[in-house]
Amino acid sequence: MPKTITLMRVAFAVLLCGLMAPRLSMAETPGDMLAAQIRLQGFVCDKAVGAHRDSKRSRPDHAVWILKCSNASYRVSRAADMAARVEPLQ
Repeated sequence: MPKTITLMRVAFAVLLCGLMAPRLSMAETPGDMLAAQIRLQGFVCDKAVGAHRDSKRSRPDHAVWILKCSNASYRVSRAADMAARVEPLQ
C-alpha cells in the first residue's frame, strides 16, 4: 500500500508540473506588457525587443521605461490609474 501512495504522489506531481509548464514559459515580460499598452493608445510596436526602467526619471509612484520595439523606440511614463504618456525616441 505505501508504494501505491508514493506512486500516486509522483504521478500527481508530474501531472501538476505538466499543467503549469506552459503558463511559466508564456509569462509576459515588461516589454510585452508595455507594448500592449501603447498599442491600445494608438502607437505602433510590431514586436517588443526589450524594455528597461529609466531610474533617473522614475519615482516610487511614477515609473518611466524605455521600450525598444522592432520598428521604433519609446519612453513610456506610467502612473497608477492613468493612460501612459508615450514619447517616440529617435
